[in-house]
Amino acid sequence: MNKNFLPDYTNLLSVLNNRRPSRLPLYEHHIDPPFISKALGEEINPSGLTKNELVDYYRKVIGFWKDMTYDGFDFEAAICDILPGHGAILGGRPGPIQTRDDFSKYPWHEIPEIFKSTYIPHFEAIRKALPPGMKAYGGCGYGIFEASQDLVGYEYLCVMQCMDPDLFRDLFVRIGNLWVELWSWVIENYHDLFVFYRMGDDLGHKTSTLLEPDIIRQHIFPQYKRIIDLIHASGKRFLLHSCGCIFPLMEEIISLGIDAKHSNEDQIAPFIEWIDKYSSRIGLFGGFDLNLLILEKPEDVYRNVVEMGTLYRSKANGYGLGSGNSIPGYVPVEGFMVMINAVAEIRRDEE
Repeated sequence: MNKNFLPDYTNLLSVLNNRRPSRLPLYEHHIDPPFISKALGEEINPSGLTKNELVDYYRKVIGFWKDMTYDGFDFEAAICDILPGHGAILGGRPGPIQTRDDFSKYPWHEIPEIFKSTYIPHFEAIRKALPPGMKAYGGCGYGIFEASQDLVGYEYLCVMQCMDPDLFRDLFVRIGNLWVELWSWVIENYHDLFVFYRMGDDLGHKTSTLLEPDIIRQHIFPQYKRIIDLIHASGKRFLLHSCGCIFPLMEEIISLGIDAKHSNEDQIAPFIEWIDKYSSRIGLFGGFDLNLLILEKPEDVYRNVVEMGTLYRSKANGYGLGSGNSIPGYVPVEGFMVMINAVAEIRRDEE
């Protein structure tokens, strides 16, 4: 923990521009509140807080990221969490849209107001809590494919693809319309809070994509393109976070205009493969599988992060170091802190 650390979000922006940052930046997709609570030794939770309490909450959260020597922190206004009938993405049940009639009756037009009333207090609290030199990254939480899973359910979506392809097609277009509307509102009202924008949309698992690549190309990528173009028109850069084996789609993903990519698992490919294949064209974040931070001895984690982090920084144009996914509550504090301390050593060696 470094209370004297001076954040500089331009280090993150350098990665999005696929340039070597002057200081190696740390990056996480999320550091979950239960983990921060565990690390701080006090319970923090944003639920049910007043406006003033929400400002104090974000001061603590952002302060934790700053003291851990991050130049930015993640914030996403999670769209799926406010969708009427939310929950199918968690598995075990169908979503609220199964038929054309469900689709027609779904309260699409109510969602923007629900979204705004839910997240305006958070955006405003973040604006008051941000320290000099630090910005958020994120924007609207959840992606196009994840929304389809929440509205239909993954298994039911696969059935819909075969049994009602017209509804399947129209669903993705309607999700895209909603995403454009919500992203446009965030950009118009809270552009100053963000160093770059990001969408998380897990397209794969360990061995393949979750839908056939041609289906993703036909129905999901056109909606990605709308969001990416909107973000670029606003003057900001775009990062795609996607878990899974998506190598068959990466050339098309890059051609959509992404500026950086995050998420990696050693079971899918060593991180150096991402660097060798793509670092000449896009920035890359991550590099360290969660299993390393969770399962290995602290001295082994430290040695691995120093050695491989130095290698990744030397080989990639734009690189930010962190876990291959995020930091949930079950990650040991010691494993996380060892990674932070290893980055401090890399930075000292470069001074």
